[in-house]
Amino acid sequence: MKFNELKLEKNILKALKEAGYSEPTPIQQQAIPPVLEGRDLMGCAQTGTGKTCAFAVPIIQRLAKSEGQKGTIRALILTPTRELALQIYENVCQYARYVPCSAAVIFGGVSQVPQVEAIERGVDILIATPGRLWDLMGQKIVKLDKAEFFVLDEADRMLDMGFFPDVKRIVKFLPKKRQTLLFSATIPAEIADLAEKMLHEPEHISVTPSAKPADKIEQQLYFVEKQEKRELLPDIIRQSNVHQVLVFTRTKHGADRVARDLNRAGIKTKSIHGDKSQNQRQRALADFKECKIAVLVATDIAARGIDINDLPLVINFDLPNIPETYVHRIGRTGRAGQEGTAISFCDRSERPYLKDIEKLIGKRIPVAGEIPHEEKEEEKRESGQRRTTNKRSRRKPVSENATAEEVAADVAREKEAKKKARQARANAKRPSRREKAAEQQTEQQAKAAAPRSHKGRNDRNDSRRRGRRSDPYARFEKNEPRVDAHTPSRAYALSDEAAARIRRKVEAALAARAAKADGKAAPQQEKKGRGHGSRSAHKPAPQQNKTAQSKTAQSKTTNHRGRSADGTRARNGYRRRTPNNNRKG
Repeated sequence: MKFNELKLEKNILKALKEAGYSEPTPIQQQAIPPVLEGRDLMGCAQTGTGKTCAFAVPIIQRLAKSEGQKGTIRALILTPTRELALQIYENVCQYARYVPCSAAVIFGGVSQVPQVEAIERGVDILIATPGRLWDLMGQKIVKLDKAEFFVLDEADRMLDMGFFPDVKRIVKFLPKKRQTLLFSATIPAEIADLAEKMLHEPEHISVTPSAKPADKIEQQLYFVEKQEKRELLPDIIRQSNVHQVLVFTRTKHGADRVARDLNRAGIKTKSIHGDKSQNQRQRALADFKECKIAVLVATDIAARGIDINDLPLVINFDLPNIPETYVHRIGRTGRAGQEGTAISFCDRSERPYLKDIEKLIGKRIPVAGEIPHEEKEEEKRESGQRRTTNKRSRRKPVSENATAEEVAADVAREKEAKKKARQARANAKRPSRREKAAEQQTEQQAKAAAPRSHKGRNDRNDSRRRGRRSDPYARFEKNEPRVDAHTPSRAYALSDEAAARIRRKVEAALAARAAKADGKAAPQQEKKGRGHGSRSAHKPAPQQNKTAQSKTAQSKTTNHRGRSADGTRARNGYRRRTPNNNRKG
């Protein structure tokens, strides 16, 4: 069946062709005719079946043919998430490119100013999330009294996310005379009850998506750690030797990061996702089709409409959390009976997704034996101690019939072996206790032999406190350069001849100093009282007598409060000196 068999207008058919739509999906074949007839619809369909086109295209055609009040909201499409709202908005804009029908999208988490401005300019179709819509309705910005169509998409997710109270309040503001379309992957009791109240004699359709990829698509799976994906991707792209590669990620930020990494690796790459403008996405897609770039990184939302007949390779950088999306992704290659390859990365967090995918397609995805890895420059420069092959490339091949659990256990064992090997290498680099003791002894000997300059009274006091006064070389050890954990150790070891020469010089200097000191101390009295209260202990004996006489004379002029006759306070055996009493006793 072709789209022109569904009684669609030429302008809409032209837009669908430009978007890459060739044949309608099962849900589109079943849903478009009753919607064009004006009937309510209850559809049971999962994401990835093409239901956006199934309800948007007939609504656009009916709005373009009918006359309504200009500038009023004539159709409301309610979705649970921002991403889905943006996806529907982009698709609606694509479908309505050649018909007089406008659209706008509103959702929370961003400023409402541009959204309000778009509504005030007038829109025919409004795509919204429940929270932001209810907020703008409360501000009297959004009015739904002229709505002719109401679409509730992903009703089961609305229920799971707790939006049902908002949905029920919003429905009360809609006209009773309207066409209502409800879509849900499952039909629990709450949704069935809501459908009974909202829908009037609806058409029931149920579509199960195709779970079988094309037979000529070769599927491969790599079990990798999350951080290994970024290293593995450019290696696989280079070794695949193909002219075009389509890479899928789950998030917009992930798409930008992957594109940035590939460009740094010398592979021309662009990304497309919901945050890119329509012009940016069109230019990126055009460059990809014309082979001006080798790789296109896309999210599932932005990848709608990508149709390349001879695309040789699709890579799932992230496994999709919806199994049907996997079939949709790899179906981009192997078109028109041609061969294609689909490679998927799976880390530990994605193993539940892999299980669901294999359950859907009814078989296990073959596990690749070895992970390709290109030799890096720094590895090429290493010595011949080991072969410059990445450890991942030495992974033993895994049987194609191995289960995900078996492969996961093998990866865990390999990781533990790598950890033990790293620990063994680290231990081998550490010196033994005997080696450490020998190094410490050498350093101590070097410190004892190396001459150092005098640093003052603190160094002498430290030596005395440590009981090392008898060692004439102790004070030189204080001036050793400080070596800590962050400073490379230095070698101070001297030859025996040099150490003996230095020791002789030091001994001679100390002996000369001691002789000079003995010559000066002979006529002096024995030194006493080195406490804080005696300043005269450092002076020769005659001067000491003069100082004592001065103190005696001065004490006669000191009052009972400890103040002298000139008003100077005496304290701790010291008194303030004046020009008249410094030298006279």
